[in-house]
Amino acid sequence: MKHLLKISFLAILFFSCEKEPEKKPITVTYTETQQKEVVDTYFETEVKDPYRWLEDDRSKETEAWVKDQNKTTFDYLDKIPFREALKKRYEKLFNYEKISAPFIRGEYTYFYKNNGLQNQYVIYRQKGDGEPEVFLDPNKFSEDGTISMGGGLSFSDDKKTVAYAISEGGSDWRKIVIMDVASKEVIEDTLVDIKFSGISWKKNDGFYYSSYDKPKGSELSAKTDRHKLYYHKLGTSQKNDPVIFGDTEGEKYRYVYGGVTKDGKYLFISAAISTSGNKMFMKDLSKPNNKIVTILDNTDTDSNIIENVGSKLYIMTNMNAPNRKVITVDASNPSPENWVDFIPETENVLSISKGAGYFYTKYMVDAVSKVLQYDYDGNLVREVTLPGVGSASGFSGEKEDEILYYSFSNYKTPGTTYTYNPKDGTSNVYRKPGIDFNPDEYESNQIFYTSKDGTKVPMIITHKKGIKMNGKNPTILYGYGGFNIPLTPSFSVANVIWMEQGGIYAVANLRGGGEYGKEWHDAGTKMQKQNVFDDFIAAAEYLIAEKYTSSDFLAIRGGSNGGLLVGATMTQRPDLMKVALPAVGVLDMLRYHKFTAGAGWAYDYGTADDSKEMFEYLKGYSPVHNVKKGVAYPATMVTTGDHDDRVVPAHSFKFAAELQAKQAGNNPTLIRIETDAGHGAGTPISKTIEQYADIYGFTLFNMGFTELPNKAVLEEFKN
Repeated sequence: MKHLLKISFLAILFFSCEKEPEKKPITVTYTETQQKEVVDTYFETEVKDPYRWLEDDRSKETEAWVKDQNKTTFDYLDKIPFREALKKRYEKLFNYEKISAPFIRGEYTYFYKNNGLQNQYVIYRQKGDGEPEVFLDPNKFSEDGTISMGGGLSFSDDKKTVAYAISEGGSDWRKIVIMDVASKEVIEDTLVDIKFSGISWKKNDGFYYSSYDKPKGSELSAKTDRHKLYYHKLGTSQKNDPVIFGDTEGEKYRYVYGGVTKDGKYLFISAAISTSGNKMFMKDLSKPNNKIVTILDNTDTDSNIIENVGSKLYIMTNMNAPNRKVITVDASNPSPENWVDFIPETENVLSISKGAGYFYTKYMVDAVSKVLQYDYDGNLVREVTLPGVGSASGFSGEKEDEILYYSFSNYKTPGTTYTYNPKDGTSNVYRKPGIDFNPDEYESNQIFYTSKDGTKVPMIITHKKGIKMNGKNPTILYGYGGFNIPLTPSFSVANVIWMEQGGIYAVANLRGGGEYGKEWHDAGTKMQKQNVFDDFIAAAEYLIAEKYTSSDFLAIRGGSNGGLLVGATMTQRPDLMKVALPAVGVLDMLRYHKFTAGAGWAYDYGTADDSKEMFEYLKGYSPVHNVKKGVAYPATMVTTGDHDDRVVPAHSFKFAAELQAKQAGNNPTLIRIETDAGHGAGTPISKTIEQYADIYGFTLFNMGFTELPNKAVLEEFKN
């Protein structure tokens, strides 16, 4: 059975007073999603789950549903008159040479390079002043670019062997390839079934890696909750790789990582049951029979090793320091009662790197970067002078390096690579991108607005200079608000195209994120998760009150945990925005912990199994469970990937089905499902361009535009 939805739009004048072309309504025909009788009982409360069948990603029914939904969505998108022009503009702006900072390993200097529109970056190397040569070209892994690098290069101590991970179709499951550096030949069988892993070499003999037991059922959706640390010795079969940690009853953790110190003396192990908080262990590798020693035996805080000088360990921790600090301790007696402050906690959140014989403390001051340089005795050398207000990353390298590199960007400044001389503190431009963009035409301002409970929340608003604050500017409000992850200023070609069209791009630094440390994070978790949604709603209300935009011209956007943010906001305040764009979202809060590594998110969310109170709280905001029949929801395009095994696509499938069944009014509720794509990492450039053209085309069209607001910039692409 099918039902029809007719889309019509109010006439909008923008940029000129010329009469717009007559708007032609688009008819959307949805195939009705079958509902099946499934009921769960939580604490004596029955909850229906009629679209449970969409969780089976291997069924023919689900496959057919995906095809039907994509046909409906792309039939709609094909009718947007300026979609192709947007795509061509994206292609033009994306088409510039991109080169990473170089790094030296052994006899060679390596760097990543993309000529412009290559789906994946190519790794080059050069010896001395010789000509660069291709070392590894991921574009040759597959014809369509859907097999990508799953991380960086990891070299053995003598730099003669390299290991790297690959991802197929965007999946979190990886394979590890081992290659001879000189000949560029693969020298062993590829390691398989690896997930959430680093690669850390033990001298030249082999390396440590992490993975789960292969799940029963679908590897893209089945639960994985026992992570183990393995050791692979070169020249042996993977089936003989011993488990180093995580195999005994007392060692059951969801996230286990191992890393060897630069001198090869110690193996450090981090073990966690959730995405926040970890235990720490170490093993002295100087003697084969040494046992693993406990450093930290609880998961109340986050701590990790950053350096050692002999037996002196440097550890970054938020124990008794919500904004983090660095301590030192001797490896002979490493428990917390022996920790000594090395770089004390400040009022700003700390991250740290090292290189050229110094530490670099990178602080977030209201979400923007401040960098201090320290020596190994804890003495402040200087504050690094940055090129402006924005985000600085890098300042890492080998101890013997004389020059380091860092990247600087903000919402209106393309990422530029600088050299840094640690002896005198001078910076110089190393490589500036040749993008066709003039940042002088734009402005980016940070404001602080007041949330529902009186909390002051920062937001950065970026747009073209000279726009009128008349409430008619198309605006995207972006947020995340979770997992202690900060949103810091960064440049995006996609956002440039939005702002070229007179659009405003606003990013709110919500509670739950990492902008102000552990307390800010905790204020947006579990029974306080509503704070995050209230912060986002208040950001939208600020933009409307200050005439940046109005509800008719406002879109909200977020991905992953940010997809939950959009889903919760649009179901709580459907009147607030014209367009909603939830991407790869966590949308079924009663069942998220049943899939892949979802149970590890319980620190932020809690689970429906914890208590009646927690169940009721989750059900109260879970987007899938709060779509109401007869409510007019904003124009919505849900986006996901069929290979997303981080946040399984069933979340998005069920939410879209609920919206299509219950939507009142004329706004479309579509779902765009990318094939051979995962949670986002490794997505080919060609697919990225198509995605943004579709998302921004859908957004502008549903704000009432039948032609682009700023046609001049796209004039050359007519016809």
